[in-house]
Amino acid sequence: MEATPLQVVGAAIVRDDAVLCAQRGPSRTLSGYWEFPGGKIETGETPQEALRREIREEIHCEIAVGPRVCSTLQHYDFGTINLTTFLCTLIGGTPQLTEHTQLKWIQRSRLSALRWAPADMETARHLISTNRPEGNDND
Repeated sequence: MEATPLQVVGAAIVRDDAVLCAQRGPSRTLSGYWEFPGGKIETGETPQEALRREIREEIHCEIAVGPRVCSTLQHYDFGTINLTTFLCTLIGGTPQLTEHTQLKWIQRSRLSALRWAPADMETARHLISTNRPEGNDND
């Protein structure tokens, strides 16, 4: 019997037409791949609460969580994750490196040039294909 997927959230933090992208550090699974910052949902947290907590921990910023971009079920050797990504905006702080190798603001049109972690590829595709800063997902 397959284990229950790990519930994970990611923040597509948008500023003008750029998105904050994070490169996974050398000691982490999928080292060197790019992702949207975020992490695991802990017991008792809503996805939005988890995302605000993870962003405070990972990049020392405060965010406003907006609409859902997409959800992706991804199977890895170490298990399965269900990643839900939300459009977000910075409301406090300047992104700081803590566990990533790099943090970069990347123009939407250039997101395809990065080597994305498999679970984050769908969000990157969505952000490339939409020209407006808000999400167009209605759920």
